[in-house]
Amino acid sequence: MGRLVPAVTRALDILELFLEGDGTLSAPEVTRRLQLPRTTVHELLTTLAARSYLVQIPDQTGRYRLGVRAYQLGSRYAEQLDLAAEGQQVAREVAETCDETVHVAVLEDTDVIYIAKVDSTHAVRMVSAAGRKLPAHCTSVGKMLLASLPPAELETRLAGRELVAMTQNSITEPDALLAALAEVRERGVAAEHRESNPDVSCVAAPVRDSAGHVVAALSISVPMIRWSEQREDELAELAAKGAGDLSERLGHRGGR
Repeated sequence: MGRLVPAVTRALDILELFLEGDGTLSAPEVTRRLQLPRTTVHELLTTLAARSYLVQIPDQTGRYRLGVRAYQLGSRYAEQLDLAAEGQQVAREVAETCDETVHVAVLEDTDVIYIAKVDSTHAVRMVSAAGRKLPAHCTSVGKMLLASLPPAELETRLAGRELVAMTQNSITEPDALLAALAEVRERGVAAEHRESNPDVSCVAAPVRDSAGHVVAALSISVPMIRWSEQREDELAELAAKGAGDLSERLGHRGGR
């Protein structure tokens, strides 16, 4: 592994400061926050501005904001993002932590489609596959995604839809589903207990893109022989962390 270059590290530290607050900074503010010599900060700001990574704000002498080159790099990164590939990588990391089956899914009308999956190593595990489609109201990922829709859009998608049952625990009444979705919004994570599979319970958390929109959900599925209320709380926290990690990969800067 090569040696880190101090000047490059400092320049990147400066750029990362602009991700916080209102996105503008002055040289004295940079100096204070990074505890660097004023001359060093001035030289780095001048260099970054000369390369269009920063630009001075008109009518605000001495204040900088991110320049067009930073935008171009971010746009190129966004173009190369692949939700399924990024989801598979994060799902693998989550599965390695809990040794349970992890899915990433997206919403299609009132169904969910699994775009990534990593299996548990246990002999007893969930049988599923990436690419499989299930009714959203029967799954934790689906509940999470439905709960994230604007109310008008949710009403339109559910209008006239029959809520089919996959197990005897599946929600089949619209009012019951709306109540469950309200609980998901309040809690911030979703759960389903033997609603899509009589032997499995799941928890799920939302995945957001750079604009803050929920674009997917990450779930952890556990056979009932390994399920408990304490385990649900632990896995809900882990699912939220994994979904937050995937959101960061997609450019989301909000809190988890």
